[in-house]
Amino acid sequence: MARIVVIGAGMGGLAAAARLATVGHRVTVCEAGPTHGGMVGQFEKDGFRFDTGPTLLTLPAVYRDLMLKTGRTRLEDEVELRPVEPGSVHLLPDRSRVALANASRAKVVQALDEALGPGVGSRWGDLLERGRGVWEATRRPLLEEPLPDDPSALHRDPYVPARRGPFARPPRSCAEVAARELRHPGLTALLDEYALRFGLDPRQAPASLTVLPYMEQSFGVWYVTGGIRALADAVLRRCEQRRVELRFDTRVEQVLGGERVTGVRLADGGRLDADVVLCDADPAAAGLPGPRALPSPGRFTVLLALRGERPAAEPHRTVVHAADRADELDALFSAAPRLCARPTVQVLRPDDSTLAPAGHEAAVLTVTVPAHTTGGTPGGFDWTAPGAAEAYADTVLAHAAPELRARVLWREVGTPADTERRTGAPGGAVPGPALAGADGRYLHAPNRTTTAGLYLIGGAAHPGGGLARVGMSAAVTAELVGTP
Repeated sequence: MARIVVIGAGMGGLAAAARLATVGHRVTVCEAGPTHGGMVGQFEKDGFRFDTGPTLLTLPAVYRDLMLKTGRTRLEDEVELRPVEPGSVHLLPDRSRVALANASRAKVVQALDEALGPGVGSRWGDLLERGRGVWEATRRPLLEEPLPDDPSALHRDPYVPARRGPFARPPRSCAEVAARELRHPGLTALLDEYALRFGLDPRQAPASLTVLPYMEQSFGVWYVTGGIRALADAVLRRCEQRRVELRFDTRVEQVLGGERVTGVRLADGGRLDADVVLCDADPAAAGLPGPRALPSPGRFTVLLALRGERPAAEPHRTVVHAADRADELDALFSAAPRLCARPTVQVLRPDDSTLAPAGHEAAVLTVTVPAHTTGGTPGGFDWTAPGAAEAYADTVLAHAAPELRARVLWREVGTPADTERRTGAPGGAVPGPALAGADGRYLHAPNRTTTAGLYLIGGAAHPGGGLARVGMSAAVTAELVGTP
């Protein structure tokens, strides 16, 4: 039985702790903050509840496996899962409206043909088929297995373009895929949104990013009644059942040891001995060397407490796309990031009576924005500047959901600065998924480090950000640690 310390009670840390305790290890989780869940936060006020991080779940099989392997109840015994139907409604830049079915590629193709013209949907369907090829090539090495010791094979993009031949050059980016194979501004906006959701520039992200729409539109997207926070609560309960020791408000300052870990030093000067340490936090918390990368974009949220009931026919998720693609990309990814006046916005209005008092509605607007920096540091935006957050909330609401303004009882604004303060994520940046191609620039740090007994898990490590991948990082790393 090994003594294991997990740094951070995010979803990866909790999932790994539950798995390791189940096979006999003695596990202690040290969380710097007062609560669990990491990015999976929740804000409550006046009977309203809002997710402040992820709001929907893909690949629920990851958490079904966690529950199966660590206890006697199924995931569906712990939380209520509901497929979202339609999967999403899109208001495209030309103001066309299209509703895309959940987990039905045939219905998606049909809807796009009807909304955008005959044959347009088939181009998207063909793209999803090529995304399936990426999935089959990368599912095991980029989701189910540790990063190979020699990951050079993953530096090559497995995306196979529509046109092949000796003179056909594979597309070097997501944007090239859109220009050469989709050839429609509405379809380009759909593909861009998958990149922007994870803070990736479609002009730089590899063509293999097409695996993301393939996964979502093939395997579906799910909502957890009560919000994704209910999933975090279920994983916490599983840790408690497996007798994991949970220490909140306990910051780890340093991982101790030389070639092998021997424990951790706490901020209060105390020490915990350990044979194994898992870091589900900014690697700097583990005292790991190396410069910090400039932060990638984060999320801006507007939580709306609305008077009046939710209209029965209202879709759960509406994506209002940017009016000017070039302006949005320049605002996010230029050397001096700024705020886009009419950005891509997710409007989330779940049909969930547990989120608001009777006769009222809870809604969330989410935008990808520059990360938080201060003092003129390049690569971000100062979200603590007086009035900046509230002014941008006005802008986003007027652009994406002006019809809701008259119903607002109150609102709460969340910025990347808030995310950084709450979770410790540098700049409040949201980590993206690991992707093949681009000479390995979109791969993440291996779970096993060069220090014996020290492992990295969570969104900053292989296989990257997103609830499913964070859950898989826990499963992969628990397997690496092994049984007593």
